[in-house]
Amino acid sequence: MQNNVLILDFGSQYTQLIARRVRELNIFCEIKPYNNLPGDLDGYKAVILSGSPFSTRSDDAPHPDLSRIKGHKPILAICYGAQYIAHFNGGNVAPSKTREYGRAKLAHVAQDPFLKDVPVGSQVWMSHSDTIQQLPDGAVLLASTHDVPNAAFKMPDERIYGIQFHPEVYHTTAGSLILRNFLVDIAGLEQTWTPAAFVETTVAELKEKIGTEKVILGLSGGVDSTVAAMLLHRAIGKHLHCIFVNNGLLRKNEFEEVLHQYKDMGLNIKGVDASARFLDALEGESDPEKKRKIIGRVFIEVFDDEAHLVEDAKWLGQGTIYPDVIESVSATGGPSATIKSHHNVGGLPDFMKLKVVEPLKMLFKDEVRRVGASLDIPAERLGRHPFPGPGLAIRILGDITREKVAILQEVDHIFINGLREWGLYDKIWQAGAMLLPVNSVGVMGDERTYEKCVALRAVESTDGMTADWVNLPYEFLQKTSNDIINKVPGVNRVVYDISSKPPATIEWE
Repeated sequence: MQNNVLILDFGSQYTQLIARRVRELNIFCEIKPYNNLPGDLDGYKAVILSGSPFSTRSDDAPHPDLSRIKGHKPILAICYGAQYIAHFNGGNVAPSKTREYGRAKLAHVAQDPFLKDVPVGSQVWMSHSDTIQQLPDGAVLLASTHDVPNAAFKMPDERIYGIQFHPEVYHTTAGSLILRNFLVDIAGLEQTWTPAAFVETTVAELKEKIGTEKVILGLSGGVDSTVAAMLLHRAIGKHLHCIFVNNGLLRKNEFEEVLHQYKDMGLNIKGVDASARFLDALEGESDPEKKRKIIGRVFIEVFDDEAHLVEDAKWLGQGTIYPDVIESVSATGGPSATIKSHHNVGGLPDFMKLKVVEPLKMLFKDEVRRVGASLDIPAERLGRHPFPGPGLAIRILGDITREKVAILQEVDHIFINGLREWGLYDKIWQAGAMLLPVNSVGVMGDERTYEKCVALRAVESTDGMTADWVNLPYEFLQKTSNDIINKVPGVNRVVYDISSKPPATIEWE
C-alpha cells in the first residue's frame, strides 16, 4: 500500500489509540516495534513516534535507528518521541519541576499549517515526567501551555513535528484535527481507507494469494470469524470449507442456531459436535492458562481430523484481529508479560501442513463490524457480543464439569435474553455470566441451601483494549437475579461485577 502510516511503538499505553485515531481519518496505519523497522519503507508516507514509559535520559531508553526516516519522510513525534527528537538533536530534556499529567490548556498557538484551526485555550492531555527545557537546534516553537513552555515545535528542514501532549486521547479536544493537519495537509496522505475499499483490496489479495486452492476455516459464531468467512467466500467461493465445532462450551442452543444461520448466508459449512472430546480433555483441570492450552490443542486435533476429509486443503483461515495480536506479543518487541494466550494467534503444529490466512489481523473490532456491514452480513450477526474462543471454560472458574456447563448455560441464557428484552443488548459491548468456585449459604422456603454463586458482567468498550462496567438498571438486575435463582437449580446467589479494564480484564480467566 502506498498510502500508509508507520507508527513506531516505544511501549506507550496509548499506542493503539494513535492507530485508532489515524484510521478514523480513513487512513491506514501499522504499528511496529521501534527496534524492528520494516525492511521496505517505500509504502509509508509518514511516520509517528509514540510515547513511552521510559525516559530519554535513562541508559535503557528505546533508541531507534531513524537514519532511513529523518529527512526522508514527515515525522510526528508524540511525548517520548518529541523528547527523543529534542534530546538527540541538541535540545535539553530534564525532569519536570511540576506535575504534568492530565488536562492542560494551550496558552500560545503559532500560525502554522500543523495547528491550523486549533484555537488558543484548546484542551490537551499531558502524561509525562520529563519536559523539554530547550528545543533542539533549528526548531521553531509552535505551542505552549501555562506549565509546559515547549508543548509543540517543528524542525522545518527535516519535516519533524514534536508535541508533548497526546492528540490520540479523547481529552485532547483538537486531537483529530491536529492529526489530520499533519497527515493530510503536511504529509499528503489521501483519506481513502474505507470499509468498501478494504473489502475490494482484501478480496483481490485473497484471490491472488489463494487462487483455486482450498481453505478450511473454523467458524465460531462470532463477528470476527463470520466476517473473515464472508471475505474468503467472496474471493474463492466453493473452495472455502467452513467448519463449526461444538466444543461443548457454547451458549445454550448456539450450535444448532448458528449453524442454520450460516447455511442461510450461503456458506459451505459443516457442523462437528466434539463436545465429549473437549470436556473429557478438560476434566480435572482448573488452571486458566492450561484450560486455554487444552482447548487450543483439542481444537487443532479436531481440525486436523476434518482437514483430512477435505482433499488437498492448503490453507487454514482464521479470524485473528489486531487486539489479539497486540495482547499476545510485546508491544515493544522485547520480553514482557503475556496478559493471556489467544487461541487463534500464532503458528500451527508442523503435522497440519497448512498455511495460515488471516484477512482481519490488522483490524480493530469496530472496523471488523463496519467491513461486515459493507459485505451485507445481517445486523444480528454483526451486533453479537464478543464471545471468548475457549467459551464458557474461562467463565467457569476452577475445573470444568458437564453439570457446571449446564448450570452456566442456563444462567447465561436468562441474562442475555433479558438484556435483549429490556432493549439493553445493543448498548453493551460484551456481557456474560461467571460461575464462581464457591458455594454460599442461602434459604429457600424454610430450608437452608448451600449452592453456587454466579457473577454477571456487562461492559462498554470500543475495541476491548479498555472497558468500563455498565450501570444496568436496578430493576433489571433485580428481575434477572430472581429469574436465575428461581429457574436454575444449584444457584442461590447472584452478584454484579463493577470492575473496569484495567485493572480487571473483561473475562475473569
